[in-house]
Amino acid sequence: MRAPRLTEIARRARKLLPRTVRARRRAVQAVMAGCVLALLPSAWTHVVAADRLRTTAGAPSAEVAVVFGAGLWNGRPTPYLANRLDAAAELYRAGKVKVVLVSGDNSRTEYDEPDAMRTYLTAHGVPGERIVSDFAGFDTWDSCVRAKEIFGVHRAVLISQGFHIHRAVALCEAAGVDSYGVGVADAHDATWYYGGTREVFAAGKAVLDAVFEPEPRFLGPKEEGVSRVLAALAD
Repeated sequence: MRAPRLTEIARRARKLLPRTVRARRRAVQAVMAGCVLALLPSAWTHVVAADRLRTTAGAPSAEVAVVFGAGLWNGRPTPYLANRLDAAAELYRAGKVKVVLVSGDNSRTEYDEPDAMRTYLTAHGVPGERIVSDFAGFDTWDSCVRAKEIFGVHRAVLISQGFHIHRAVALCEAAGVDSYGVGVADAHDATWYYGGTREVFAAGKAVLDAVFEPEPRFLGPKEEGVSRVLAALAD
């Protein structure tokens, strides 16, 4: 059977369009309203984080830096994650943070983001005793809640890519952590554009997390890693 000609396809498509000017106007208004509603969650994250974003040079002093996981390649941090870790190491060397909390996925024995992050940081000048690992940072909300409830973090500098840092700050603020964000720069490659597009949809989940405050996938007992390091430094 021959495929329909282009003119036939166009004729069929026209039948699907509203036939009156009023109907077309309503269709356009409905599409515009849908776009506005879709972008509202992202707008919320940007409003919350607007006055809390800094560069590494302009970041405020805080006892803790939180680095969110961003994937591994052959057991090593991806370039995006490495850039986050470089920023954390820079903040530590500048004396702006005392402890680095690395939060990532270790749901499988063969996939261990926090240990890979620790190895990278120690190779870049951060002492192992100043690094605390959160092995259940499965998403941004989980990382923020666990930082507060499990590790006792009340104020932190968060480190992530520019397209993610607004959501990270908004969620950690909602979780009760006084947060400032450092958004590291990256080349605008396919991964960057994918990440930016993904954030539009992830912001919707962020709003639900902030409103309903679900428990993380794994909460567990309190851990003294951060407080132990800070107490030792205070002695």
